[in-house]
Amino acid sequence: MDAIRPAASFLLQRLFQMLLVMLAILTIAFAIRSSLGDPIRELTGPAASASERAELREELGLNDAWPTQFGRYLKGAATGDLGTSYIYKRSTLDVILDKFPASFELVLAASLIVVLLSIPGGIYCAVRPKSLGAKLVLGFSVLGVSVPVFLIGILLISLFSVLWGWLPAFGRGETVSVVGWETSFLSLDGLEHLLLPAVTLSSIMLPLFIRLIRSAMLDELGRDYVRTARAKGVSRIHIWIGHALRNAWLPVIAQAGLQFGNLLAFTLLTETVFQWPGMGFLFLEAVTRADIPLITTYLVVVGAIFVVTNTVADLVSLALDPRVSLEAAQ
Repeated sequence: MDAIRPAASFLLQRLFQMLLVMLAILTIAFAIRSSLGDPIRELTGPAASASERAELREELGLNDAWPTQFGRYLKGAATGDLGTSYIYKRSTLDVILDKFPASFELVLAASLIVVLLSIPGGIYCAVRPKSLGAKLVLGFSVLGVSVPVFLIGILLISLFSVLWGWLPAFGRGETVSVVGWETSFLSLDGLEHLLLPAVTLSSIMLPLFIRLIRSAMLDELGRDYVRTARAKGVSRIHIWIGHALRNAWLPVIAQAGLQFGNLLAFTLLTETVFQWPGMGFLFLEAVTRADIPLITTYLVVVGAIFVVTNTVADLVSLALDPRVSLEAAQ
């Protein structure tokens, strides 16, 4: 019972913090929605008379005081009603959730590429810091940070699609429906369409994680327990993987929670270059056509993803690090 109380208190505190952050996000979204454009003009068009506009404004409650409108907005948000899209004439949340699987799979594929390349790259740069290979890896990581993601996407399209014709340049390709979820992972055509956008998106975070793992590994390799393990004759591979890397995970996981949300936000440029039918491409269309409810709902959804991923990363870090008590983390 004594062990359960700190855990329950920690979870309740995290839940309360999540609610406060989401309240702040909804407040910003409401302020943007109230200050950008006239919803009546978008709903009725230029042909509507002044009396028709005034009647619709009264019907929608736009003449009410802003605290009343804000309370109504929060009540709608609590039930999943964040407005109706001007473009699609549907619930904005439903429109975004229809596009979410495409963006999520793109971010998931990019994250897998980052994990598969950054772990061996970071370890190698840490254990062989003066080698030519390590210098090349770090040099390419600097190049990856310096070059904008849309230029990397255009370069990959020019090489692999236009010049060599190996991979498709745009679209999502064939998808397979699994319990209502349209996935590209289960079809060869879908994987071919996914590869270039995923590589492009991973170029944003791959250099960061190579350097992060390298720095964390170097810090761990200089500690006393590593020198003790070496003195006892423990193999280098076991020291690198079983000791140093295991303890180096903690700052990496903390960053992963932040960067997963960043990847989802950065899909805007990648999806635009590759015409990928996800949330980022939808957001650009909403901005172009001044669909204010769709824009603000996108901001709320991305903010919620940031909040959830950061909270999950905190919980995983606490679970993996026995040195941190729940009381100290509160």
